[in-house]
Amino acid sequence: MGDANWADIVGQSQLTDNLKNALKHKKVSHAYLIQGERLSGKKMTAGIFARALQCEADDDRPCNRCRSCRQALNGNHPDIAYITHEKANTISVDNIRQQINGDIAIKPYSGPYKIYIMDEAEKMNVQAQNALLKTLEEPPAYAVILLLATRAEAMLPTILSRCVLLNMKTVPEDVIKRYLMEKVQVPDYRAGICASFARGNVGRAAALAGNETFDHMKSAVLDMMKSVAGMEINQVAAEVKRITEEKFDTNDYLDLCFTWFRDVLLYKACRDKRHMIFKEEAAEISRAAQRYSYEGIERIIRSVERARSRLEANVNFDLTMELMFLEMKA
Repeated sequence: MGDANWADIVGQSQLTDNLKNALKHKKVSHAYLIQGERLSGKKMTAGIFARALQCEADDDRPCNRCRSCRQALNGNHPDIAYITHEKANTISVDNIRQQINGDIAIKPYSGPYKIYIMDEAEKMNVQAQNALLKTLEEPPAYAVILLLATRAEAMLPTILSRCVLLNMKTVPEDVIKRYLMEKVQVPDYRAGICASFARGNVGRAAALAGNETFDHMKSAVLDMMKSVAGMEINQVAAEVKRITEEKFDTNDYLDLCFTWFRDVLLYKACRDKRHMIFKEEAAEISRAAQRYSYEGIERIIRSVERARSRLEANVNFDLTMELMFLEMKA
């Protein structure tokens, strides 16, 4: 989201209040660590805070209109630097020395601050972290370092102790659904499905909403769930092969299976369509609710979770999925 503002950071009021108060009372720390899953909005938050720090407006910063904001939005603000690294999984000591330590003593060119934003900060090796530590121990008054990480615990305690730690929280499903409908213009049914699969992550929900592969996988899972009871063993094996060939995301695939049977259980217990995720499949779900017993549905739901645990433990994929489908068949 190009010229995003505080209002675009959905469901994170604790975090945004902290940063807005720092701006308002001019109590900005030299180092912040924003922790959250991939796609949870860490980079957008850091960008908004960086623009607000450099913004030339008197209030409501960032204004996204002044010269400084425009430069930042175009990616060419002289005093906002994004740390880059060539190696996929490592931020090296040279990256830190060249892009932070060797540059930080030079005063800001045009803004009041010099801001360094480092995504995937947990990829710093120990030498890189120790080099950064030297800067964090005695930073110049104008320096602000924003570290973004999925796992803060992968970093040295000495670094963590010098940062203000801010966490991206999981966002309630109904808040995500409303955001998708109002801001991303996603229709009701689709917004409900994407929100329930986002596991509290707004960015992931928006990505699913625009992801045709997810749609394709969803129809494949629904077809499978409707026909698994009557399938022959060779048809089950063919479906497992298809999951691999089409490179479906296994976690999402299992979530879709889980959600189908959760809907079946819900309908069997209270004949209520309102809380279904797959509302458009109500007729098929009511048929499945008649076919399966309560114990059967609960056993299947457990088998989906068991399949997930087995795959995390690197048990053979084909075997794991076939066992799960056979449990659904039984």
